Amino acid sequence: MRLNEITFTDALPVDGYGPGFFRVGGEVHEGALLIWDRGRADWGGLEDHETLLSMIGFVDVIFVGTGAETAHLPKGLRDRLEEAGLGVEAMNSPSACRTYNVLLSEGRRVALAALPV
Repeated sequence: MRLNEITFTDALPVDGYGPGFFRVGGEVHEGALLIWDRGRADWGGLEDHETLLSMIGFVDVIFVGTGAETAHLPKGLRDRLEEAGLGVEAMNSPSACRTYNVLLSEGRRVALAALPV
């Protein structure tokens, strides 16, 4: 097997997560998180549409981590994001973190909005 070291340039990957927190770039962030290649911010959860809509023009896809279990996004949230031209994929938060990291390492324009496990 051939292993390649991943380089994230200036973007910060998710280093880890646990009950109530995420570790990003070596720093602990408690609570829900929004992260993209230019920074990170608190996220108000599935009812916080405006914070996700602020990603227009910066990202093509937002991975939404719904916590420990995969859940459907509220229809209003999915509709608003898709109408704005943002792709959105919901999955459990561990899967969303891994998917975000992989696509970020490829230089893709992605964001992660995740609820803690």
